Amino acid sequence: MTQAALSFGAAASAYAEHRPDYAEAAVRWALDAAPGPRVLDLGAGTGKLTAALGADVIAVEPDPAMLGELRRALPDVRAERGSAEAIPLPDGSVDAVLSGNAMHWFDMAVAGPEIARVLSPGGILAGLWNVVDDQVGWVAELARVSGSAAIGPRDTPSGWRSATARLPEADSPTRFESPERAEFPHGQLRTADTLVATLSTRAGMLMLPEPERSAALDRIRAFLAERPETESGTFTLPMSTCALRARRR
Repeated sequence: MTQAALSFGAAASAYAEHRPDYAEAAVRWALDAAPGPRVLDLGAGTGKLTAALGADVIAVEPDPAMLGELRRALPDVRAERGSAEAIPLPDGSVDAVLSGNAMHWFDMAVAGPEIARVLSPGGILAGLWNVVDDQVGWVAELARVSGSAAIGPRDTPSGWRSATARLPEADSPTRFESPERAEFPHGQLRTADTLVATLSTRAGMLMLPEPERSAALDRIRAFLAERPETESGTFTLPMSTCALRARRR
């Protein structure tokens, strides 16, 4: 697990408050091929995806601060500390493993066999990512102004396609079939202040030295104050939930 992957705990409460949920259609698509109802949310964070996965869900998260937020928000969900590389579940115990904005952090050479171990025969591994729609003019400009620490190459649909082109079959070709991919329209109701708060929870932003982080957030704030789409009141940030799913062989 990289230092960036473990950076979110410092902003766990802000993450819980400001990160978006996932398009319902994407969640349904990820699960509709699963052979049963038992679901693992792997790298569950504060439970943004967990909340949409039904009653028979187990959440596993390595960061104790993020896990604490999940347990406070979803006290009835079984939530365990663990990682994709060391899942605290027995063999064949779930029918689907889902991961929201987290699979890119996994060491798939280790996590692939471990995920396959806990999946039932024919079980589904699915990853979901929320990305901004840079086909919308002001969003593309926001990405340019924000810089890669706030909106990185993977945070747009085309960047996501490139970044996930080899997941998960490249590291586990004998364990998973070739993945299917789909993209679902989504959006998040924001104000300028809450969008700045959302971008401040990105791993790249959390890793920046404080003077650089403050300067980047100031640039974003100034941009939003000048754009007619975002200068006052609430607006919808155009997004997509991008998803891939692969069946365990």
